[in-house]
Amino acid sequence: MDKNLYADHMATLCRRYDEILESCGFDTLNVFSSAPRMQFLDDNSYPFKVNPQFKALVPVTDNPNSWVIYRRGQKPKLLFYRPVDFWHYVPPAPQTFWSELYDIELLSKPADAREFLNTDNAAFIGEADRFQDWPLGEINPETLINRLHWARAYKSPYEVACLREANRIAVAGHRAAELAFRSGASEFEINQAYLSATGQGENTMPYGNIVALNEHAAILHYTHLSTQRLPGTELKTFLIDAGADCNGYCADITRTYSYADSEFAQLVAAMDEKQLQLVDGLKPGLPYPDLHRQCHLKVGELLAQFKIIKTSAESAVESGLTRPFMPHGLGHFLGLQVHDVGGHQSGPDGGTTPPPAEYPFLRTSRTIEENQVFTIEPGLYFIDSLLAELKASSLASEVNWNKVEEFRPYGGVRIEDNIVVGAEGNENLTRACEAEH
Repeated sequence: MDKNLYADHMATLCRRYDEILESCGFDTLNVFSSAPRMQFLDDNSYPFKVNPQFKALVPVTDNPNSWVIYRRGQKPKLLFYRPVDFWHYVPPAPQTFWSELYDIELLSKPADAREFLNTDNAAFIGEADRFQDWPLGEINPETLINRLHWARAYKSPYEVACLREANRIAVAGHRAAELAFRSGASEFEINQAYLSATGQGENTMPYGNIVALNEHAAILHYTHLSTQRLPGTELKTFLIDAGADCNGYCADITRTYSYADSEFAQLVAAMDEKQLQLVDGLKPGLPYPDLHRQCHLKVGELLAQFKIIKTSAESAVESGLTRPFMPHGLGHFLGLQVHDVGGHQSGPDGGTTPPPAEYPFLRTSRTIEENQVFTIEPGLYFIDSLLAELKASSLASEVNWNKVEEFRPYGGVRIEDNIVVGAEGNENLTRACEAEH
């Protein structure tokens, strides 16, 4: 990663943290990276996941028991845990594109961090349960966290570069996964191909990969990974929702493929066109729920085009008929977390703007602004439980159930890209990386 790009990012970050700490009445912020958690009645730990507010300050994602001590107007101090340990891998002291911007102290024991902490106008962000009687400061103050979460929606050029690289890595995985699918691989084997192509392990992935063949595509968060290979005569469709990581920033990409030239393949192609139209509709000044409503209109158009419903798209949206076929939100903020924070915040001071009552699973209710990064992921599914409710409702007569039965074995379709909002047009990180691959 470019050293100067990170230096500019860090200068912006320091100004942001100085202003936020001053507005909240703090001089110092102590951020703990987190520590391994032991499994119940076992001596093995769960996979380590870093505190996202730690990796917001330094691109270290895999080193527990470390700290960032940020004091207003001073060079940030990184307490980097580096024990003497013959059982486990010990990372080297940082010497990379970002290390010169921190005052780095090496810790040989977790308890060594205590001498660097103080409570003078200090705040602490992290899991505090292991630090009884430590001088942490005010623990996880809501006003401070609200302001930090709000600001994370606006991405610097460095952050966009990390998201772009995460997309590049993920696109390589998606290409390998499609090839594995077309060769007849099982879900488990497809996932292995994905991980190998990205060069990242399961614990590095920003979320559990969704690798779904046939009707499994109707399970929105399907992560089972069946080892069973299906014969070509039974293979119908493949939905993969999988990302990658770069310096703690996430890619989140979904693609759907039809095994054969079929009506479902036409539906996938039509959804791809609608998805790109929604990407074009992502504009500064538009409330994100308004774009979500446009998404439902486009889903309604597809339902009518493929004769799944007997009414118009407008009528289907008005009556709620599109909702069982598209039950999730259009997208969400993307950044240090795959569902990045602040999507429902009313402002930097906090408060919540809930999603519209008719779309309770929409993760973003804010107005779209420049330099924000969103996923755009419309879908159309044939989910048994939702179809059963629909069939028992007053809207049942508006559905062509024979056509539904034809599509049910395919599960569903979702197309998802990662988009940087610009004043003069958006950057589709995903499509750009696909074009380069």
